[in-house]
Order: sequence, then C-alpha cells, then structure tokens
Amino acid sequence: MLLALSLCSYAQDAARFKDKYERQVRSVGADGVGVEYILDKWEEAFPDDPDMLEGRYSYYFAKSRSEEVQKVDAVKYLGSKPVLTLKDSLGRNVNYFTVPVFNDSLFRMSQKYIDRAIETAPDVLMYRFDKISALAAYEKDSPDMAATAMLDLIDYDAKAHPKWLFEGGEVSREDFEAAVQEYCYLFYKTGSANSYESFRILSERMLKANPKSTLFLNNLGAYWQVVKRDDKKASKYYRKVLKLNPGDGTATANLAIIEKNKQKKK
Repeated sequence: MLLALSLCSYAQDAARFKDKYERQVRSVGADGVGVEYILDKWEEAFPDDPDMLEGRYSYYFAKSRSEEVQKVDAVKYLGSKPVLTLKDSLGRNVNYFTVPVFNDSLFRMSQKYIDRAIETAPDVLMYRFDKISALAAYEKDSPDMAATAMLDLIDYDAKAHPKWLFEGGEVSREDFEAAVQEYCYLFYKTGSANSYESFRILSERMLKANPKSTLFLNNLGAYWQVVKRDDKKASKYYRKVLKLNPGDGTATANLAIIEKNKQKKK
C-alpha cells in the first residue's frame, strides 16, 4: 500500500513539472525565457523522466536552429518554391530559398537527450519521430541519417512487435504505416537524388513486412514513374495495387497518365 502511494505521488510530482513546462512553452516557445529553468528543476528531481528528456531535446533543437536566405541553383529546394527570384547579368533567373541552418554543438546536445528518451521508453513513437524529424531538417537534401533512423525503426517494429504508444494511446497497425508514409512523403517531396533513394528503400522495406500494402506499392509506382521515367515498371506496381483494391484512386489516376503518355508517343 505504501509503495503504491509512493509511486502515485512520484507520478503526480513529475506530471506537475510537465504541466508547468508545457504552459511555459505555449507562452514563450520551446527555447523561450524560463524554459531552461523549469527543465533544470525537472531534471534535478526526475533525471530519467523521458518527458523531461524530450523537453531538453526540444530546447536544444530550437536553440540550434535558425534560418537563412540562400542562393540555390534550382527551381525548387526542399520541396519549396523560392522566396525571391532575381535576374543575373545575362537575364537568367537566380533563385533564393529560406534554408534551415544549425549550430552543430547544440544540435548534438538535442540528439543526446532524445537518444536517452528513446533508450528509457523505446516503445513511445513520438521520441523516435522527434529524432528522425530533427535529422531530416539537419541533413536537408541528403537525409542519410534520417533514413537510417527510419530503417532502424522499421526493423525494430518487425523484430520486437512493440505496442507502440503515441500521446498515451496505443498505435494501430494502420496508424503506424500511415506515420511511416508521412516520412516517405517528406523524402519524396524533398526531391533530391538521395532523398528519392531513401523514399524507395523505405517503401521496399515496408513492403517486405507487408507485401499487400497499397500505400507502399503506390510509392514504388511513383518512384519508377516520376523519378526513373520507367512507365512499364511503374505500371506493374499500380496493377498490383488495383488487384488488391480495384477502387484505388492513386493507382487508377497514374495508370491513366501513363496510358495518355503512351498514346501521345504513338
């Protein structure tokens, strides 16, 4: 009885720190005035609380990140249009984009804390997504570490079959696949050679676990259609989708585009 009361009191005290921290973040942002003070007190009282560790991650990640407007020789960069376009002396467009830049030492601190949160609570999906999102932002158009972290997540899911938790609730199989798809889409939208390959590799890995997933079959169809310009190979994936789900709108629409292009060539 005493142990139960002690544990209940411990949880309530930790929850009070979390509530105070979240109120301050809503007011001033993840790295605003007073946030570090609350985190210091929280860590002093509960050094292994994964929510505190995530708060530390958020603080250092926000501190590490800023933005610059940079010239990039592209029509789109990281999936976005330029914020400014000027003309050079020859009348050619010169595009400028808003680009995230990072303080490396502060970014490493953020990763140290989120890694501890994952180690402490390996089945809380949010902590893993925090890490992957941070790496993707840090790496920009070459998301190698982010893709590796995603593959680690998929492999852990396949081997350990954890009961994933997100915001206190259990994550369904469909929701897990939809979450992975969000990162696949992020890599696809980034539009670089490296990010396209990450998109393909992740989609293939998910299909290995679930060969009947229309989400990832459509992804591979898009890869071969848009990235590799191989309509024949893309069509095979879209037809597999329609065998599984004859009403799939994505596969139907993309096959119609492929057929229209074929008629034009004739």
